[in-house]
Amino acid sequence: MSETMKAVRLHAFGGPDVLRYEDAPRPTLAAGEVLVRVHAVGLNPPDWYLRDGYRSLPPEWQPHPAFPLILRSDVSGVVAALDDGVEGFSVGDEVYAMVRFPQNVMEGSKAYAEYVSVPASDLARKPGIDHVHAAAAPMSLLTAWQFLIDLGHDEPNPFQSFTHAPAQLEVRTVLVNGAGGGVGHLAVQLAKWKGARVIAVASGRNEALMRELGADQFIDYTRTAADEIVRDVDVVLDAVGGPDTGRFFRTLKRGGSLYPVYPLGFTGHAEAETLGITVSTTQVRSSGAQLAEEARLLDDGTIRIVVDSIFPLADAARAHERAARGNIQGKIVLSVA
Repeated sequence: MSETMKAVRLHAFGGPDVLRYEDAPRPTLAAGEVLVRVHAVGLNPPDWYLRDGYRSLPPEWQPHPAFPLILRSDVSGVVAALDDGVEGFSVGDEVYAMVRFPQNVMEGSKAYAEYVSVPASDLARKPGIDHVHAAAAPMSLLTAWQFLIDLGHDEPNPFQSFTHAPAQLEVRTVLVNGAGGGVGHLAVQLAKWKGARVIAVASGRNEALMRELGADQFIDYTRTAADEIVRDVDVVLDAVGGPDTGRFFRTLKRGGSLYPVYPLGFTGHAEAETLGITVSTTQVRSSGAQLAEEARLLDDGTIRIVVDSIFPLADAARAHERAARGNIQGKIVLSVA
C-alpha cells in the first residue's frame, strides 16, 4: 500500500478557494483504530465553519491548528486494515462513521481523503444503501437521533448545565424548522417513526419532498412565518437555531420543549422559564453503536437519505461553493472512489 494518498487540505483559513487537492501522507493506525478506504464523504456545516476559521465564534474560542489540516468526519468506505486489538470488523467490510466528533472539531477529522483512520467505537457496518447515501447520513442522522430519540452518552454538555433529555414524541405534535436540510429531513422522518404529528417548515421547493417523507403539514417560510400561525405544539426542533430561535415560544404549549440545534446567540432562557417551556440543546457525538441501530431503519426504508448534489473529491471547493449558495435539499456529498 502506498505511503501517500490524495486528500483535500487547508494551508490557511479562508473561502472555498483555500481547499487544495494534493498528495498527503496516508494515516497510520493507533490502538483501537481501523483504516478505511473512503468511497464517499458527507459534508456538514462544521466543514465550512472550520475552513473559515470559525470566525463567528468569540476570538478565545477560535481554532489555532497546525497546518496543513484535512477537514471533516462523515465517511462511507471499506475496511483496508485494522489494529490487532480491534474486534467486530474485518478487512473488506463496508462501513460508515462520523469520525472523532467533537474531539477533533477544531482541527478536522481528516475525512476529505482517500484513507482515514477511525476509532472502532465510531464505526458501524454500512447499511444496504450506496456509499454516497451512507456518507450523507452520520452527522445529520446522529444529530436528529440524539436530540429526538436517545442522547446515548453521559458526557458533559458544553452548552448548558443539565443533560439533554429527548421528550416523548408519540401522539405529540412536533414542528421541524429547517426541514429541508440535512438534520431537518431526517428529524421529520424520525418524529413520524415515533408516532408524532409533524409540521415541516422549509422553502416551497421542499413541499413535495416533505409530503413524501411523511409530514402532516407543510409551511413555506418564504410566504408565511410558522411562529405566527402555529400554536399548541409539544416539541420544536429548530435545525436553524441561532439568536431568533425564541420566536417559537409562541408556537409551544406550556410544558413544551424547544430544541435549537445551533444554540449560540440565544438569550431567552428567563422568558422560557416564565412560559413553562424547556429549552434544551446538545452537541452531537460520534457513536458507532447508534449508527448500527440507525442502519436498520435505513435498510428497511423507514429512513431515507436525500442527496442534494455530488462532487468529486478533487472538486471540494465547488462543493463548498454550492453550500454557500444555501437552500440545500438534504446533503452534499464528495465521491472519492
